[in-house]
Amino acid sequence: MDIAYVRRGEWLELDAGTLALSAGAGPIEAGSHSHEVRKWLLACSVFPDKWINRLYSVGGIKMTEGGRIALLAFPKADERQSLLYVAAGKEPDLIVPPVLYEDDFCLVLDKPAGMSVHGSHPGQAGTLDVAAAKHMLAQGDNLPVRHIHRLDDDTSGPMLYSKNDLAQHRLDEAMREKVIDRIYIAVVHGRLRKPAGIIDAPIGKDRHHKSRRIVTPGGDEAVTRYERLSVSDAISIARVELETGRTHQIRVHMSHLGHPLIGDSLYGGREAGGYSLGHQALHGEKLLFPHPLTGARVEADSPWPAWLARLLNG
Repeated sequence: MDIAYVRRGEWLELDAGTLALSAGAGPIEAGSHSHEVRKWLLACSVFPDKWINRLYSVGGIKMTEGGRIALLAFPKADERQSLLYVAAGKEPDLIVPPVLYEDDFCLVLDKPAGMSVHGSHPGQAGTLDVAAAKHMLAQGDNLPVRHIHRLDDDTSGPMLYSKNDLAQHRLDEAMREKVIDRIYIAVVHGRLRKPAGIIDAPIGKDRHHKSRRIVTPGGDEAVTRYERLSVSDAISIARVELETGRTHQIRVHMSHLGHPLIGDSLYGGREAGGYSLGHQALHGEKLLFPHPLTGARVEADSPWPAWLARLLNG
């Protein structure tokens, strides 16, 4: 949907005429009371009803003198989220990973291997969540950044954050509807026989090991697609795409196939090529998601990290 907007501090301003045209709705009179603007926005069905009603309850809907719709879409972080900013202010040496994509609604950081996305409590030091807050703090824009999906501590690649409630709602919905695509590069032991394949095997918890997951008939549906990119007697490299998002899915499925990830000791992998990774050889190469305001497809690409190049050339 073509939605032009202007951000003015905490407010999102939209042209009423353009919005009506995009939504196929009738016009709204300039100078309309906020109650009428709310009713009109609900009739347009462009934004979630719950979000519009919540904005209205806090005085977050109005019409400007110029006849534009203004929504309180960018409030500062609440008390819980502020803990991230407190932690960010206490970590001057924390390096913020490269930004792969950013606008008023979204942030994508290139998470390195070995960095946790979040801690066991809000504001835990050294996490990607705190790094995201530090990035926002440097811009003087303390918005409530929240991670939308997760990556294992030892997996590198794009990590998506929302910057406000609307973005979080829309991106969470996109995750549930499986329209956020995550594509990985995996380096596995042995020679993958097929040039491409689908692994359709349910995954559940291993009752003998609390950290492990296993393929089990009683597990949750899990589907992984892979494409072989290169192969040798010792290792294979594959591009892998998830249709579902189970914990450790790629690691479990590749091990189930008889080709555990290099460096993944939890699932039968080991170091290879004379180069010690210290983590599994898995990298998020690409993230594709619908923009939470316009619905346009956004692509964030992460360059192959140095460890992957060294492993493949080693």
